[in-house]
Amino acid sequence: MGETAVIDRAHALEAFHHYVEPYDANNPRIALKVEHTLRVAELADRIAAGSGFTEAGRDVAWLCGLLHDLGRFEQLRRWDTFNDGDSVNHATLGANILFGESSVAFATAESDDDFFSRHNRTAGSIRAFCDDSALDDMIRAAVAHHSDFRLPEALDVRTHAICDVVRDADKLDILRVTCTDTVETVLGVSEDELLESTVSPAVEDAFFAHRTVARAERKTPADYLVSLACFTYELVYPTSLEIGLEQGFLFQPFERPFGIEEPFATPETRFLMNQMDGHLRIWIDERL
Repeated sequence: MGETAVIDRAHALEAFHHYVEPYDANNPRIALKVEHTLRVAELADRIAAGSGFTEAGRDVAWLCGLLHDLGRFEQLRRWDTFNDGDSVNHATLGANILFGESSVAFATAESDDDFFSRHNRTAGSIRAFCDDSALDDMIRAAVAHHSDFRLPEALDVRTHAICDVVRDADKLDILRVTCTDTVETVLGVSEDELLESTVSPAVEDAFFAHRTVARAERKTPADYLVSLACFTYELVYPTSLEIGLEQGFLFQPFERPFGIEEPFATPETRFLMNQMDGHLRIWIDERL
């Protein structure tokens, strides 16, 4: 990374807390996203440091991690979901808010949304977080593409590197929620609904093909767990895999998802989950 700018982290962090302040802090899903955001920022910094980025590069990675899920708060407020298919692409929404392009997102807003429309134009502006407009294109790409199935090929080398850091950090912390949050908070289903679900054929194929699962391929709660495990296959930086092993979350989707001790209801699903667990462990051992 060759940037000479240095981010004022204290200022950016204060701006982030100011941005999320009007959203319902008593909603566990809002709290989850605040905590997730802060961890992703720190993970992005750590991955960048372990991958040879300069201090300035680490700052940019940290800021992009801090901003990556900005669209989630408005998504949850307006649609009461984290499901992009039932609302809007949260990454695109976040980038649009940051760079003053949120008019489409608010085109159908009722009059009582006026406060949040103004709030997003001011507290959500990229200038509230960073004064250096030279970084805008890189930040926009990192936010807009952090949840893409694949990154655009046209990205320049430095932007691609930052995007990879943020995507790795995001994947690692999403794996954490499988250990620390409830299935109701994350998936909106009960433990019984999760344990009674099965793995779709397309998701099984994706796992053994060592690729991430496309959103359209996920049909069941069990599919979500397998899609989390698939994150490990596409961690870009060796430091990211090391952090994942250190944290102990890589195998959690198979061992004790959301802390649930009970096994899956059908013998076929129990067998498949055990098989996937062993397969992933062998794959990681070979990489190390």
